[in-house]
Amino acid sequence: MAVFNTRRSFVKKGVMGVLAGSVMGSSQSIAAPVAKRKDPFDLGFAGYTFVHFNLEESLDMISKLEVNYLCIKDFHLPLDSTPDQIKAFHSRLAESNVKGYAVGPIYCRTRPDMDKAFEYAKKVGVDLIVGIPLHEDLNYLDQKVKEYDIRFAIHNHGPEDKLYPNATVTVGLIKDLDARIGLCFDMGHNMRDGHDPIADLRKYKDRIFDIHLKNVTAAAAEGKTCELGRGVIDIPAFVDMLRKVKYPGKVSLEYEKDMKTPLQGISESVGYYRGVTDAR
Repeated sequence: MAVFNTRRSFVKKGVMGVLAGSVMGSSQSIAAPVAKRKDPFDLGFAGYTFVHFNLEESLDMISKLEVNYLCIKDFHLPLDSTPDQIKAFHSRLAESNVKGYAVGPIYCRTRPDMDKAFEYAKKVGVDLIVGIPLHEDLNYLDQKVKEYDIRFAIHNHGPEDKLYPNATVTVGLIKDLDARIGLCFDMGHNMRDGHDPIADLRKYKDRIFDIHLKNVTAAAAEGKTCELGRGVIDIPAFVDMLRKVKYPGKVSLEYEKDMKTPLQGISESVGYYRGVTDAR
């Protein structure tokens, strides 16, 4: 199902709002300030956005955009980090007013990989792992979430992913497992696999623990990540659905275009997202 971008109509509404405000201003000398609504979901960054940058460079970009949450990738904090290294990492994030809220994605190709992922999350002090387990290890994953009381969000990766291409396949595989096993909903890859991210957000809301926020150029395998306001996913409608289902997690921008020079694209995307959430 194609989901059409309403960026043009969104801009048109914004212009109309400005014009309406001007008319009101002519009859009222002082306009009452409008309080910004507080959503239950926060904007963050998926760590993979910064795969070509060290921690200092990444935090510099994140701080410039005043984003406060980061899903931690192991190229910034290795899986074998010592307690002192983890403490120093958290201190450095705090200096930039950033909090690491989850770890991953972590590929769990073996059960020892999964064991290591849970120990890592425990040491880092987060309650959410984003990961990719094998189908045959899902019952073992069920045991691990019970043992550690740490949630595990399986990441869908689109039509090239033979394990978890979309939300429907993923939720179908885990629906009878512990409720702490859910989905890191990559809305862009879901769209590339021909599935409506807005409808699937509504349908699978109880199993969605994390969201990778992105837009794509086409609702097909050849679709590429693009600036948030320029793709085929209706971002304003997606935000409306986040509010309708009262999504309580993080919405983390994962930007995979111009990855060696991403600042312009992520700046545009963050600005567009904030414009959408402020205007609706």
